[in-house]
Amino acid sequence: MSIKKKVFAVAATMTMVGGVSAVGLVPAVANTPSCGYNCVTYYGQEFSTNFPAFVLDVLRQGEKVGQPIIQFRNSDSDPAEDFVYDEEGSVSDFYAAGLVSESLDLHYGGLGCESGYAPGPPATCTTPYPDDNAFELEYAPYGVDSGLCAGTASTAGNGTPVALEPCGVSSKTVWVEDDGDGDGPYIPLINGSDTNFSNPYVLHYPGNAYPTDMPRPQLNTWMLQQYSDGPPATVYDNELWDNYCDGC
Repeated sequence: MSIKKKVFAVAATMTMVGGVSAVGLVPAVANTPSCGYNCVTYYGQEFSTNFPAFVLDVLRQGEKVGQPIIQFRNSDSDPAEDFVYDEEGSVSDFYAAGLVSESLDLHYGGLGCESGYAPGPPATCTTPYPDDNAFELEYAPYGVDSGLCAGTASTAGNGTPVALEPCGVSSKTVWVEDDGDGDGPYIPLINGSDTNFSNPYVLHYPGNAYPTDMPRPQLNTWMLQQYSDGPPATVYDNELWDNYCDGC
């Protein structure tokens, strides 16, 4: 398997019945008609009890390095909410492409052994770490590539701001889907520059913040946090994310 580049569809080939997709009705989510079928909408569990009221957004539609990533009202007319997958694949694919470290591949790319060895020679791992999915999320206002992805300017840590950064340059714009700590469809997203593998740094919405606050709260990375209600323990809802994409 290899990393898959995005492909913009000119038109979606769906069977339409009375003007409605035959695959079923889904709630309208954020993307402009120009971005359309391959646009992806990310939203957090914190503000999505029944419907994603707020979604990932680029502050003031600014198309430049360092522009903050925030959450804002779900809208199908706001190009600041237009994102596409720039790269998709497994962590091992990103490691083979030179975009993430061997340490990250060891823990999230199936390279390392979580537990147990069967007798050899050679000895073989009985429970390897999973090869998790990973991606880059590119800002694409009105469906036009910007070359800028959601990421960090420095190695992820507590409070490291998430902003637009050049795509395909480093691990800082790679996000790993942490299915093992998920809650239903919502999962933590580990930043690819992470070096803390027991408590990884994940996409985080600031505590006690609300998307309509001024100034707009900026997303950051933070150590994975869990409520003491387990087992299994539940991850904080401001660190859990889901997405919707028609054509992905």
